[in-house]
Amino acid sequence: MKKEARQSKIEQIINQYTITTQDELMEKLKVAGINVTQATLSRDIREMQIVKQPDSSGNSRYMIFKSGNQNEIERMYRMINGTVTDIRQIQFVNVIHTQPSYANPLAAVIDDLHMDNVSGTLAGYDTIVTFSPSVNAAREINDLFTEHANPDLLVSSIKE
Repeated sequence: MKKEARQSKIEQIINQYTITTQDELMEKLKVAGINVTQATLSRDIREMQIVKQPDSSGNSRYMIFKSGNQNEIERMYRMINGTVTDIRQIQFVNVIHTQPSYANPLAAVIDDLHMDNVSGTLAGYDTIVTFSPSVNAAREINDLFTEHANPDLLVSSIKE
């Protein structure tokens, strides 16, 4: 089977079912008559920008990461609103705390948007560090997160 057809089927499966492991995805592909090796599936996952992200119930599942459009910007705003618990600016850096397991998905969205005022991000379990090219650019990021954060989730004053 050609790569394009296989990847199209992978996208269909991920959109139709809750897939949490590569083994589950391989099994669904097998049921559809597509046999792939784990190495091929891993390459497809990487090429298709499939990521594991928490769903609305908090369980991690595979999702296709669509980038660079208005939907991604809106998605970032929703993620900020639903997950950010604290943000602090220190010079040209922002330290952003999220609910557990949400730092990496939010950082991935920030990275994929290629925002001019973010040079890069580092993310862990519940913390993101954004690096900006200047203090003013960092302030813009801080203001953006402040504007879209849910006050009910904040554990402390958002700005010092």
